[in-house]
Amino acid sequence: MIFSLLKAGARLVLLVLRRWEIRGAENLPATGGVVLVANHVSYWDPVAIICAFKKRQVFFMAKYELFKIPLVGYAVRSSGAFPVRRDVTDRNAVRTALRLLQAGEVVGLFPEGTRSHTGDMLKPHLGAAMIALKAGTPIVPVAVSGTRGVFSKITVHVGSPIRFQSMTKATKEDLEIISDRIMDEIVLLLGS
Repeated sequence: MIFSLLKAGARLVLLVLRRWEIRGAENLPATGGVVLVANHVSYWDPVAIICAFKKRQVFFMAKYELFKIPLVGYAVRSSGAFPVRRDVTDRNAVRTALRLLQAGEVVGLFPEGTRSHTGDMLKPHLGAAMIALKAGTPIVPVAVSGTRGVFSKITVHVGSPIRFQSMTKATKEDLEIISDRIMDEIVLLLGS
């Protein structure tokens, strides 16, 4: 109930103040586990992405520190997000992501691991690729633009699902190749 109200309020703000546009929302599979990956330049990014999908909830992996901020933590928890401790291997976050994917949910990740303050793409971490390979789920790239500032137009570009052969023992090189491919897809979406 609370999540529905927060989402409706955010959608209204996005539509009225930010002239929000969604392209390719039909590319998100209607059912089954999906790893959704996106660029990250603003706190508006997860809000715009969550609101872009009417029929499916996106469960974002969010930095642990957000959950400790009183009102922000409540909103983040209400959205279904789950915490990740950055700069360490957080096995609980990985297990949560895998459990959600096995249950057929959409897990949202920012492969860059933090917001880019310049707007340039940062080198991706390997977690999104590793989780998608372990779960055997497709990856859907998403590019968000215009989220910086207060009144610029926000556009959410949703790319086609990318499927990789499931690997039980992917090498670091395999994960780097997949992560770079994901980021390349996001760059292409930003240019469209």
